[in-house]
Amino acid sequence: MKSDYIDRPAVLAEVNAAFYRYEQALISNDIDVLDELFWHDGRTVRYGATENLYGIDQIRDFRQQRPSKGLERLLENTVITTYGDDMAVASTEFRRPGSERIGRQMQTWVKLPCGWRIVAAHVSLMA
Repeated sequence: MKSDYIDRPAVLAEVNAAFYRYEQALISNDIDVLDELFWHDGRTVRYGATENLYGIDQIRDFRQQRPSKGLERLLENTVITTYGDDMAVASTEFRRPGSERIGRQMQTWVKLPCGWRIVAAHVSLMA
């Protein structure tokens, strides 16, 4: 793969903006932005710490039902890599205040006609 294909500065800046917009929406429980940033399709998958969600409808239902308190977290070891102009993977670890557990999150982002959207996500916790 050509090195100029990976992490093109303009594309990387776009994905970073989308990723951190998602993060702000997550910790502030901005359900509208969280919904906006996931691909609105039945093939979207989100594996959570305690749930497996298939399709945008299940993801929306989860967002509506989850607690809106205790969402603060600190990110560590965030790596965002873009491939060409329309695909990226974002990986990060996170810690919540008062918890020793380390969370891990991976997202696959694709640039669609409506903008950058998460098409697959995985969240897990380590002891």
